Amino acid sequence: MSQAPLHVIDSHTEGEPTRVVISGGPDLGDGPLAKRARILREKHDWLRSAVCNEPRGHEAMVGALLCEPHEPDCCCGVIFFNNVSTLNMCIHGTIGLVVTLAHMGKIGAGVHRIDTPVGVISAELRADGSVEVANVPSYRKAAAVPVDVPGWGIVRGDIAWGGNWFFLIDGQGPAVDFKNLEALTAFTWAVRQELGKQGITGDGGMEIDHIEVFGPPHDPALADSRNFVLCPGKAYDRSPCGTGTSAKLACLHAAGKLKPGETWRQASILDTVFQGTVEELPDGKIIPRVSGRAWVNGESIYHFNPADPFRHGIPSPI
Repeated sequence: MSQAPLHVIDSHTEGEPTRVVISGGPDLGDGPLAKRARILREKHDWLRSAVCNEPRGHEAMVGALLCEPHEPDCCCGVIFFNNVSTLNMCIHGTIGLVVTLAHMGKIGAGVHRIDTPVGVISAELRADGSVEVANVPSYRKAAAVPVDVPGWGIVRGDIAWGGNWFFLIDGQGPAVDFKNLEALTAFTWAVRQELGKQGITGDGGMEIDHIEVFGPPHDPALADSRNFVLCPGKAYDRSPCGTGTSAKLACLHAAGKLKPGETWRQASILDTVFQGTVEELPDGKIIPRVSGRAWVNGESIYHFNPADPFRHGIPSPI
């Protein structure tokens, strides 16, 4: 029996792509989104590969499977994934999802609750088209953690949760500049490998699969900092990275450098900008609020010819 086509809508958020699967995906049941993400990962990985990997996708592509929500009062559920696996959370993808839903006529300006594998988040579609996402509770787990990296010596970074686990490095490694993409990728990949080898993890032994390096902004009038973020599939984030910005906000707050009501402007390696603020929680964690812009730029129907050896994508070498 031939496989049903997939209907997808593409957007980019400050340079980083999002591909929303709006129909044709597998039946994952009606359980919590974390359970459905596991089913997608373990039993239907063809969807992720078909959407994100070549020949339809590329290493930087992030997919989003639109689902019915499990939690009440949510406009939708979503499972994010990239070229190697599912993702816990994705803020640039959430911004892209919100703009896509508006493009489809599903939502209008206002605040919308969205069910994700790590909990319910809210996103506000503003009248000017920008989107602010109130992320999951975020926090700094540890500060200035040393890791011995061959060729670089001791590299120190903060470990923080912003919906994904991050190792945040400030002032070490190659300069954060677009011309240094290859060197930055090599440096951050080496750091990630050593974190695993040296047993440095997030809570519960979770892998720290995002590495973030900070440097001065290109234009201090537009941003407070510029970053380079290495994603799990070894691609760099074209946007300032929403979960990475959340992790940065958590570290700044923990260090007493960012108070509620103050704004942090995080530039990406492409000099696009997310703005972030924090809301304090009683347990010392924060709710990060991250805002940016996305643009719908394509719509496709994917067909699956049984004779096509790459109908489900070319597997990532990572």
